[in-house]
Amino acid sequence: MDWSFVQKSWDKWASTNIGTSGEPLKAALLINYDPLRPSRLLSTIAEQEGIKISPIELSEFISFIKRNKLQKESFVIGHNQYMVTSIHENWFCARCLNTSKPVGEGAIVMQTSAFLLVALYDGSVGTASRAMVSVDQFVWLLNRRNL
Repeated sequence: MDWSFVQKSWDKWASTNIGTSGEPLKAALLINYDPLRPSRLLSTIAEQEGIKISPIELSEFISFIKRNKLQKESFVIGHNQYMVTSIHENWFCARCLNTSKPVGEGAIVMQTSAFLLVALYDGSVGTASRAMVSVDQFVWLLNRRNL
């Protein structure tokens, strides 16, 4: 695994896509995850920006992914509960169920061969589209290195 490439790519991508108003994402989380590795090897947080996830939250989220009942269950990231709204081959979108924001909140989860990228955004369709483009760009970089 080329950790220096992952860290440099994350730092560059996160600095231009996460955080301040006007950026497509409010937070993102890169999880070291390989569904084919032995179950005794725990998934860990490789990088995170704009959010702090506890080991218990990470464990519950990974259990949600492994159960593969995406449209039947919800998951929690941070203080919010999300319900999956659409599923595609290596990614899915979810909307926040307990938001007080009038424009809504959402999550995009994409899987590569070695990682799960969880991206959180505020807003409606336009913001979701910008968030998707941003997430897709980072995943493309990882996929180029087969990560």
